[in-house]
Amino acid sequence: MWADAQKDLDIQLCKERGEFLQPEKDLVKVFKLLATSYIKYIQIFRHLETAHDQLVHQQKQAVIRQVLDGVIGRILEVKREMVKLENSEFHYIDDILDDLKLLPEDTEVPIPRYFIKEKLEVLQQREKTLDQILLDAGLQIEESVEAMTPEEGVRIIQVAERARQGRRRAAFMKRIYLKEKKEKQPKLQVQMGPSPDDAATCIQKVWRGYIQRKKTEKMREEEMIFLGMSLPPHLETMSVSQMHARQVNTPQDEVQETQEELSIKDKLRETEGLYIKKNFQDEISQCFIECRHIIGKFPDYPSEEAGGSMSVFDSQKTAEQIAEELAAQREMALQKKDQKGKKENESKEKKKEKEKAGKKEEEEGWKMGPSNFLSIMEEGSSRYKDIWQNRDEQWDFLQDHDPELIKEENRKDVEEEIRVQVDKVMQQELENLRLAVDGEGSGKQKKGKKSEKKKATTGRKKIPELEQDLTPDRTIDSLYRELVEEGLLIKAKTVNLSDYVGEYNYMGTALLQAGVEPVPSLAHVRQLIALYGILPLGSQTVHEKAPLVKALLLAGPSGVGKKMLVHAICTETGANLFNLSASNITGKYPGKSGLLMMLHMVLKVAKQLQPSVVWIGETEKIFSKGGRKTDDEMNPKRLEKMLPKFLQAVKAQDRVLLVGTTTRPFDANLKPFCQVYQKIILIPRPDYSSRLVLWKHIILQNGGVITNLLNISCLANLSDGFTQGHIVQVVQDVLTELRLLQMIRKPLRTEEFVTPLARQDPVYKEEEESFKAWYDKTPLGRARIRALVDKEKEGKGKSKGGNKMKK
Repeated sequence: MWADAQKDLDIQLCKERGEFLQPEKDLVKVFKLLATSYIKYIQIFRHLETAHDQLVHQQKQAVIRQVLDGVIGRILEVKREMVKLENSEFHYIDDILDDLKLLPEDTEVPIPRYFIKEKLEVLQQREKTLDQILLDAGLQIEESVEAMTPEEGVRIIQVAERARQGRRRAAFMKRIYLKEKKEKQPKLQVQMGPSPDDAATCIQKVWRGYIQRKKTEKMREEEMIFLGMSLPPHLETMSVSQMHARQVNTPQDEVQETQEELSIKDKLRETEGLYIKKNFQDEISQCFIECRHIIGKFPDYPSEEAGGSMSVFDSQKTAEQIAEELAAQREMALQKKDQKGKKENESKEKKKEKEKAGKKEEEEGWKMGPSNFLSIMEEGSSRYKDIWQNRDEQWDFLQDHDPELIKEENRKDVEEEIRVQVDKVMQQELENLRLAVDGEGSGKQKKGKKSEKKKATTGRKKIPELEQDLTPDRTIDSLYRELVEEGLLIKAKTVNLSDYVGEYNYMGTALLQAGVEPVPSLAHVRQLIALYGILPLGSQTVHEKAPLVKALLLAGPSGVGKKMLVHAICTETGANLFNLSASNITGKYPGKSGLLMMLHMVLKVAKQLQPSVVWIGETEKIFSKGGRKTDDEMNPKRLEKMLPKFLQAVKAQDRVLLVGTTTRPFDANLKPFCQVYQKIILIPRPDYSSRLVLWKHIILQNGGVITNLLNISCLANLSDGFTQGHIVQVVQDVLTELRLLQMIRKPLRTEEFVTPLARQDPVYKEEEESFKAWYDKTPLGRARIRALVDKEKEGKGKSKGGNKMKK
């Protein structure tokens, strides 16, 4: 599977080099290229993730992990280009799936299992700590076990013992009755059953058949082992136990491997350390002498910031090249003073050049932007080809780590450590040579210190409020405990993204061709949550280099599963969940200083224990249009000015995501609302196909049994306009404990769900249209409407031109 995925990846990389680098004016063709590569990358991602999860060899896992990060990041980059091209988060690619002979399920974004598996022990310990803090604070009630009095215990034992004695007595009386009945029957002289010879023949026949089947089964097993298609029984059981131990004790294996790496590094220092040190010293001293012959005096030793001897004294460079580089560095230092006045003119010229380049690109057509992940994927592919593709692994039956590969990796670290030591020694030796040969010292250290001091004094910048450390004397544990006790850090419910059930909209492309805007499906929503919420939070490399999404808004009617999706993000990534909803922070940390302290604590703990999700429920209240005359600590709008600063303090390396949920986004001021939330996902009510799957899933989940008397299609039609929350409530109202006990003799019927469904308030068409009208006012919605208007104008212009030609 790994080999096949790597082949597909190489083919895809070759296609990208050929197709994406050339400008293209036909935007329909561009979108088809992007959608095809998006689907291909998702397939590669799925195969690589499965291979990473199933392989035991940890060095192989490291190579796959590198490629996986590159593929995930490339998927996000391609998705960004698709959104820019169509001005929409939801794409309908049924025709492309048909061309590739794939199903809509193949476009489902998989969630990597290593997000949780790699830190399972840490998450379990954190959950125990959180439960203990909640119990101590009285925010969580421990499940009480009712104690039994001695009298009740004695009574239960007496009842059980008397019942046992009654059963024994009844069985004894039954045996006596049967014995007496048998004695009363007259004895017949006629022989009953077969003769002894026939009975012996029957027994022999059965026994010989059994023996022969065993022999045949054993021969088949030996043949499969000989062909290499199965393992011997003892090795098979050992591999299963190893897999179980790997799943349970993965951190212990990692500790053993790190200990072995440390021992290998120590051995390298002992065996090769002196040899490496001597080589470095000889190489650098030879460079000193040759440079003096060329320049006429000894060169300046490079500083630690510039990389030390690594930056100049490279084994592949000659002495003349080194001398030229040192002279160039000196000239650059002198020219820096003269270049201050030229910077403004250069910046203006660059702006003009950028504007010209932008106009040229518009004239030439679309072209794919630069990628941060192609180099990562290419590096991972080359590592696979160099090390693992043609590697003979017959000797490594247990798939243990390869010590030679560990040596090669650690040798670089050892060389860097020794090079730092050599730099200090050789710098002093260079000073001694200058004094002995030329009779002069460097005299630049003091100047350097003064310049550093000047830089330190002049280069001070004002640190933003939320980035200042307001709690330097407090530990993360104490801040964590305080946030839990205040109810700002809550326990996330265990919900997987796959539990958010919903089908793909199979009519999307047909509706678009007919000029009708299709309603997004729940499968689309699930994909966007995986792309913007789960994948960046789970991987540090992806979060740093992929298109950064700091804030996400989930908007939709009540009951469509917004809170469930927030908990799913936390479950799939193992993230902490902070609740900064207006109702939750009311009366807590009053005043501006209190609010600043609260946000500082949340940000500090979220960064330290990342990944983290900061959830703001009913977020429209923070940006509401009308101001309310209330106290400062009771005012939900007090977060309005602080949220942009909060997002500014979140950097690319911080895996912190702000998620807002709202049922009335049209009550908020649009401009500040859209400035805070970069990505807005509008969650619709479920369509017919999704309701059909939902009814089945929820009835089975609550213990129901679906028979022919229960018409699911009828329920899906009747529940048009109702959300997932309504369906869950109806099923729970019907399937009570008493009704579940009656299920065997009284199957479920359709009419049982109709009356509870009629009591629910559906989402009316006016409310749904208000959500669509609000979404059209967002930046992405406006851009989409503008693009559609431009297309209509182009179409009318072409038709008018055609009529003139005809006339």
